[in-house]
Amino acid sequence: MTFDLKKTLNNLNINADWVGLRQVRETTTTRLFRDGNPQSNGRKSTNGVMVEVMMNGQLGYCATNRLDLDSIQSAVNLAQQQAKSAKNWGIFSFNTDIRPATKGKYQSPVNDSYSLINASDLNDLLIQTCHALKVSDKIVKATAIAQISDIKHHFVSSNGANIEQKFSLVATDYEATAQEDNVVQKRTDNGMMARCYQGGREVLNPEITLNRAKKIGEEAIELLYASECPDITTTLVLAPDQMMLQIHESIGHPLELDRILGDERNYAGSSFVKLSDFGNLAYGSSMMNITFDPTVQGELASYGFDDAGLKAEKEYLIKDGILLRGLGSLESQARANVLGVANFRSSSWNRAPIDRMANLNLESGNSSFNDIISSIEHGVYMKSNRSWSIDDYRNKFQFGCEYAVLIENGQLTKTLRNPNYRGVTKHFWHNLIHVGDNSTREFYGTPYCGKGEPNQSIRVGHASPICAFKNIQVFGA
Repeated sequence: MTFDLKKTLNNLNINADWVGLRQVRETTTTRLFRDGNPQSNGRKSTNGVMVEVMMNGQLGYCATNRLDLDSIQSAVNLAQQQAKSAKNWGIFSFNTDIRPATKGKYQSPVNDSYSLINASDLNDLLIQTCHALKVSDKIVKATAIAQISDIKHHFVSSNGANIEQKFSLVATDYEATAQEDNVVQKRTDNGMMARCYQGGREVLNPEITLNRAKKIGEEAIELLYASECPDITTTLVLAPDQMMLQIHESIGHPLELDRILGDERNYAGSSFVKLSDFGNLAYGSSMMNITFDPTVQGELASYGFDDAGLKAEKEYLIKDGILLRGLGSLESQARANVLGVANFRSSSWNRAPIDRMANLNLESGNSSFNDIISSIEHGVYMKSNRSWSIDDYRNKFQFGCEYAVLIENGQLTKTLRNPNYRGVTKHFWHNLIHVGDNSTREFYGTPYCGKGEPNQSIRVGHASPICAFKNIQVFGA
């Protein structure tokens, strides 16, 4: 029997001022091969409804995976009890302005539906990828993983919201580990699970995949014989796949309004940013332009509407280096009196939405790759994140990369292994001296951004050109 969310809402006995139902159905297939041999082949499906109610300015939640009227009614009753009990303890009184009566639809762009990818073809591609990674007997481990997800969201509310969204996601990760004597080096496909996109079969182009895999293997071998990264203060050039991590940790998390308000302090930490900084703080150099943009076609965290029903639009968080907006939902905006964005998101049917990053991007500048490299007398060019550490105010950080190249007299010279760098967020971004043009811009993502109690692991996208920073502490292993 088909479950009708709208009909169920209309048949509920509701005592609350407002009620919303959000159904999320997700099926994810994961396949992992090591050295051409299958290691994991699984499919996970979930389907349930989150009930949200508002009473006397307070919110209550209850989720159920039993999709019938009686179960939904029981969840509504429990959520109403929560909201009623919260009246004496609430820190803010909301109204229905935070739940707009939006109607609309969104669907991921798919040129060739991934549902047409049969198991045999996908397995063959992953096996071939393992073989392509193994360019030498010194590659002691070659792994290939693909994760394919089909997600459907449906949200209806008592004030007339009705939103349907369908997401088609493809994520891959290819890795080669090389060893000679006691030297071990790993090279991945732009960092762990960084190649995550909305789309279909076109994301898994065999020719492109195998060419990338061969290069990954070759660079892993190259690192075995590379020099250690020196300990110096120099000009640092970051490839887009490392800029993804830099943007995520030192911009995305510190700008989440719920962290600034203290909601996440117990678990994920707080932020060095204060509410009074919005509209005033020079976060970085005038070349720094950061946008929240869930409208980018094919980027991992694109969508039409957030889980409160707010329409997703491109917004500048930082423009010409000045902090303008926070990553805050309608709820957080009301509490903080700060401009925010449509970023109220949950990871599944059994999680309440909270402030999350979506697509957080650095806008392109005007410099080509050759322009940037040729302008640097001495520096280090780093690619692909390997490790990260940042304090709970998202201020002091230390990041490691897989692969680096020394820059001498405007030329890329020798390969360096075990490259790392450290900095302090505002100082680092004020040292931004070059931003690449569109020809250097690349899109990546992560399926595993963690936050919230209980934990929510959510998908995030990042786009960036190549960037250069002056006077950065760089060091080796």
